[in-house]
Amino acid sequence: MAERLIHALLDTSAIIASSDAITLRPEDTAAISVITLGELHAGVHLAVDPSARAQRQARLAAVRAAFVPVAIDEPIAQTYGELLSIARKAKRAGKATDLLIIATAWATGRTLVTLDDSQASLARLAGVPISVDD
Repeated sequence: MAERLIHALLDTSAIIASSDAITLRPEDTAAISVITLGELHAGVHLAVDPSARAQRQARLAAVRAAFVPVAIDEPIAQTYGELLSIARKAKRAGKATDLLIIATAWATGRTLVTLDDSQASLARLAGVPISVDD
């Protein structure tokens, strides 16, 4: 993650795809959702190979050291409800975890950084600013 991360919310896809160490500069104001921590924990538990499990555990530790996650609070829950209604009216399916991460970005006024095309499409539908990290 070489670019500046100003007022961004990093999706799990951007975190796990990064081959660089996760380091934030003083001017960076990036954040993650608690949902991303949950997904990273699941990845550790789902790893079959001990080497993969160790790598995932190391990534989780680095993320926990670099970020204070944004908790799901009432404003984010309300935004989630609005986003869910937008998705359903458009006959779009979305994973609850993706919707919660998008809602977190939207409610906190952050740009969503994601590699997930489906998630980016749902964010665009709601007018949430996105950056497709590559």
